[in-house]
Amino acid sequence: MTNLRRLVESFIVLALVSLPAQLHAQKNFADEVKQAEQTWIAAVTSMNKTALEAILAKELVYTHSTGLVEDKGQYLQALTSGNQKYDSIEYEAPLIQTYGSTAVVATKVVMKGATKGQPFNNQLRLLHVWVKQGGKWSLVAHQTTRLP
Repeated sequence: MTNLRRLVESFIVLALVSLPAQLHAQKNFADEVKQAEQTWIAAVTSMNKTALEAILAKELVYTHSTGLVEDKGQYLQALTSGNQKYDSIEYEAPLIQTYGSTAVVATKVVMKGATKGQPFNNQLRLLHVWVKQGGKWSLVAHQTTRLP
């Protein structure tokens, strides 16, 4: 019984010692995801296809507040053709939760721009899912819901 107790105590000590490192890694990941969000906003508002190609996952599921669902190719086509244009995207107090190599961003957002020439100024809830692959964060899912 003494050996079992020592083993359990050793695991507890190891867990307590590694906790600060885990918390630090989560904070770093949250900072990295915050930067990835800023990169996404800059790329979308400037219609920078090269930057978007780099940040969007090949498996992207992009769900607009209208219910339209696009994959990466369709989304990039809409942006580069001018059918979808974002003039500004402003977040309000984003919440970033990390789960290992996955992160979820939830925030209220104001998006201004035009769809097929029709202007919009939408207040939305936004949900992004990011996955860290090959040392970089990729956006795998986007979902917006209109607010009244």
